[in-house]
Amino acid sequence: MIHLLRVIPAFAATALLLAILPGQGVAMLLRQTISGGREAGLLAALGNGSGLIFWSWLSALGLSAVFAASPLAYNILRLIGAVYLLGLALSTLYSLRKGSSKFDIDGITAISKRSSYRVGLITNLTNVKAAVFAVAFIPQFVPRDFSLGEGIVILGFVQAATSTIWYLTLVVAVDRATLLMARPSVRRGLTLASALGLLALATGLLLAPRR
Repeated sequence: MIHLLRVIPAFAATALLLAILPGQGVAMLLRQTISGGREAGLLAALGNGSGLIFWSWLSALGLSAVFAASPLAYNILRLIGAVYLLGLALSTLYSLRKGSSKFDIDGITAISKRSSYRVGLITNLTNVKAAVFAVAFIPQFVPRDFSLGEGIVILGFVQAATSTIWYLTLVVAVDRATLLMARPSVRRGLTLASALGLLALATGLLLAPRR
């Protein structure tokens, strides 16, 4: 156990760098926070963290290795993720047609709690990188004298906690900045930017070479 505790700081730093990198998780959080406010963003971040824990459990059980070894399984998950992101992008673009009142500071809580958490969870569960990271990267940090399965689960919780803390910080920062932007035109521009970001990510996944 002592040896595992020694690697946790290095692993947490690596997990933080991974979370900071722009990707579909960050784009999803920006979209939820801009459209639904701080609470929606926080719940989406918790959903994303839950997905990371789920992948670590699959890795510990050896099931997520299927996605790393099977081109068909990998491509299916990639396409599901792309379609889901595309749906988020289109729904966000559609929301722009409902008028500027939706983007007023007093009208940013239309997104339900359950849907916010679900969006964060599904976004992570359809993220191929999360699956591959869990099966190919986390095990490398587990000391040889420690149970591989238990080590993966513990480090999975560390990754989830590290990523969630970063995402919560990001959500609060974005929400505070958003509250300073009272003009509806600014909020519409931010929402449009987040939708286009999701659309670009979905397009990239669809056009990526198959394994």
